Amino acid sequence: MQDFIKINWEKVHGLIPAIIQDIDTKEVLMLGFMDKEALSLSLETNFTHFFSRTKQRIWKKGESSGHTQEIKKILLDCDKDTLLVFVKQKGFACHTGQKTCFFTPISKEENTKNDKQKSKSIDTSQIYGVVDRLFHIIEAKKHGDPEKSYSAKLLQGKENSMLKKIAEEASEFCLAIKDKDEKEIIYEGADLCYHILVGLCSQNISPDRIKQELASRFGMGGLEEKANRKE
Repeated sequence: MQDFIKINWEKVHGLIPAIIQDIDTKEVLMLGFMDKEALSLSLETNFTHFFSRTKQRIWKKGESSGHTQEIKKILLDCDKDTLLVFVKQKGFACHTGQKTCFFTPISKEENTKNDKQKSKSIDTSQIYGVVDRLFHIIEAKKHGDPEKSYSAKLLQGKENSMLKKIAEEASEFCLAIKDKDEKEIIYEGADLCYHILVGLCSQNISPDRIKQELASRFGMGGLEEKANRKE
């Protein structure tokens, strides 16, 4: 707790970087950020908690996947602005199914080898919800080759083109409902969901933020919710 007090919170603007390292293999697993609340929870529970800048909330590592990190030791660096956290990793650290988040080499030659490695990744479809999994895939392709990725083409193209596609898909979804065509409703609904996720990705907004907003409305009537909206 003494080191917790010594952290230079002003220097890190309230979010201290936390390097997560496997206590047994010494492999660097990931980098996360902790605010005071996340660090307090980590110290109290002995499991890593972080503040997600995209979800804008505290989250426990493994809260949905079950792949938790049991804390064995925490060290504060000499500048008091970075944490080194030694953990016992359960399962894998990366949402892609890799043991560590650091598996993408910079050199062109190594990228070929990396493509083969990624093909061996664990199937995370049974661990993460399909919406979150799809969002992660869209994020991963954000800076990819627009000639090979439709997501990259939408995200790197003109914003109006991307917004037009969202509007088109919403219109097609409405027409499918009007026609009472169950198969088309499902198909167009899936298309609309995908394009909405692309729009969220363009603004670096996690779909978790939408879930949080929906959860906050439970127990509140629709008319009341509208009345409470800010102008």
